[in-house]
Amino acid sequence: MDPVLDQLPAAFWTVPYAGRRYPGSPAVADRPGVEAGANCQLFAYEVLRHFDLAPPPLRSSDLWSDTRATIRVSPAQPLDLLLFNGTDDAYGAHVGVWVGEGRVLHLCAEVGRPAVWTMTEFAARQRYRVLIGIKRVIVRRSPT
Repeated sequence: MDPVLDQLPAAFWTVPYAGRRYPGSPAVADRPGVEAGANCQLFAYEVLRHFDLAPPPLRSSDLWSDTRATIRVSPAQPLDLLLFNGTDDAYGAHVGVWVGEGRVLHLCAEVGRPAVWTMTEFAARQRYRVLIGIKRVIVRRSPT
């Protein structure tokens, strides 16, 4: 049993990549959620929300510098956020969710739907070759 992947509803696996649907965008304000598509950050945050975590709606560089809702960690644990880029700059970095055993769940334009890649698969691509770091969301969602 895979503790993260096996607990995701089937709808998560059909989310299309939509670069204009990022945290704080007008498209997301008009139509919240990921049913209409998502970028990497929005998708990763929705995965964490499914597991009762409360990631802030931040873009990559703001996520990397955040200290209120997240902390930098190493090594990764399931549900930690990983930031990748072609350089060590967090601006515009790709965000994925660590699911364990060297694998990351993410949504990217290259695939168009959610995918699980190994760290080797990220390193083999110029745009994702640098692991900037790992962030852990430390805020839980309020009970509803």
